[in-house]
Amino acid sequence: MIHINYTELIRTFWITLIKPFWWFWVIIFGTPVVISIAKSYISKWLDKRWLKKHKRLIEWKTMNPKKFERIVAIIFEGLGYKTKVVGGSGDKGIDVIAHKDGKRFFIQCKRKDQVPPKEVREFAGSIRDLNKEKGEKGFFVTTGEFTEEGKAFAKDNPIEIELINGFGLEKLAKEIEE
Repeated sequence: MIHINYTELIRTFWITLIKPFWWFWVIIFGTPVVISIAKSYISKWLDKRWLKKHKRLIEWKTMNPKKFERIVAIIFEGLGYKTKVVGGSGDKGIDVIAHKDGKRFFIQCKRKDQVPPKEVREFAGSIRDLNKEKGEKGFFVTTGEFTEEGKAFAKDNPIEIELINGFGLEKLAKEIEE
């Protein structure tokens, strides 16, 4: 039977491969992390810069959904929220999670001319599934309008959902002039 001294094996591995080439391992494993962080900051900076020049609803209607989610997050940051864009496949109906005054808020972003009531109900269900504490609420943001049925549902729903139409979003964006 072969007896392996794992302590000696790890020590040998460390002395021969890791320690002498520490710079190599930093480059191999550190570079992707640094690139990812830099890309994130640069993307956010570019989006903020873009928003300063493009505060008109008509321009938001033509952008891709991912950028719209990032722009909405930036607008909410300007209103004092800390935001994180989480949208994408498997987002459970939540595109942005925001925090303010120790409370969590959920944001759904849609670039539509009219949001059907079904989507407002689905958003309420998503909040209900994720809502663990009192005081959490949702913001449903669109470039268009909400149907009367959707507005009534949001108003009467026990989960607080604030509906922000395109003109309301445009107004919020203009309020956060820097």
